[in-house]
Amino acid sequence: MRVLYFTERDSPHDRRFLMALANSSHQVFALRQFTCNPQTPSGIVELHWPKGVPDWLCWPGWEQGKKQLLTLLSETQPDVVHAGPVQGPAFLTALADYHPLVTMSWGSDLLRRADRSPWMRYITRYVLNCSDLLLVDCQTVANAAVNYGFSSDRIVRFPWGVDLEHFSPISGYRGAVDLRQSLHWEDKFVILCNRSWLPLYGVDVLAKAFVTAINNNENLRLLLVGDGPQAGQICEILSGVSQYTYLPGWYERSELPGVYCAVDLYVSPSHSDGSSISLLEAMACGRPALVSDIPSNQEWVTPGVTGDLFPDGDPQVLCAKILQMAEDPHLKDYGKEARVVAEERADWRINFQKLLGAYQQARQSMI
Repeated sequence: MRVLYFTERDSPHDRRFLMALANSSHQVFALRQFTCNPQTPSGIVELHWPKGVPDWLCWPGWEQGKKQLLTLLSETQPDVVHAGPVQGPAFLTALADYHPLVTMSWGSDLLRRADRSPWMRYITRYVLNCSDLLLVDCQTVANAAVNYGFSSDRIVRFPWGVDLEHFSPISGYRGAVDLRQSLHWEDKFVILCNRSWLPLYGVDVLAKAFVTAINNNENLRLLLVGDGPQAGQICEILSGVSQYTYLPGWYERSELPGVYCAVDLYVSPSHSDGSSISLLEAMACGRPALVSDIPSNQEWVTPGVTGDLFPDGDPQVLCAKILQMAEDPHLKDYGKEARVVAEERADWRINFQKLLGAYQQARQSMI
């Protein structure tokens, strides 16, 4: 089968999909909406806009993009186009009226972007009406699509999942020991958050909660991995407790198992999410999770089983939950159960097969 994978950028998630597709039996072409020089995996044919990347900020740009896309589609003749997010590559493919179109939601396109304006709502309905199949990573996103009138019979739900061999308590053990020793945190209760420092992910909420929590339990430590536009605000919030925190920036993927396994509790204060990859990575490494009580997180974290939930955006309750979990004698049991859940539902190798099945299903729908 000839597959066109049409996406916005060259994100780590895109590379993971393309690397898996490169190892499949399909001939795969990749096209980016914005990125000009992506790190394309071997075995994937990278396509380039015939007349340069179109200007997407206004309607003439979309018309130019449509014409160029039609040229590329005519040259490559894909059996299926895999495009997303909804209001980006999937919209352009819908304008080109090419089928079968497998639209992949990236979560925020349906959960947040779709309701930003009447124009965004129109685009969302238009793309869904033109889509032969919709890929989602959680039931929350599926429900949003159904609310826009898309048939649940044409939705394929699969969490993108993680590599359970790379992310495991065993693979991360040595790195965990080294990290805790380097920080002199061997006997401390370490909290990790590695969400981007953007308003969407609520890292400022965690920072405020930690400042209060450390005044009640000086054994706490915060490992705040990441960076982003809120860096100044977050560093200011933590300025009075900097001796209890470590802000290393981003880690390489190869180092992440050791980072997850070095902590006692994973926290995600995100205000909106699909199936968070970092949450699944933490669970795969056997870490209990304390996460905001948004619907997508509720699909993974069960209070008293794999961790706990706190009211979205509430630093006071988050503080209380951190203090409670720091004293919880069952914390290691939550981590063990989190690993079991990851093995049952978040195995990338198994879940990826659902994507290949979706291609076949979309192609069959055209016969």
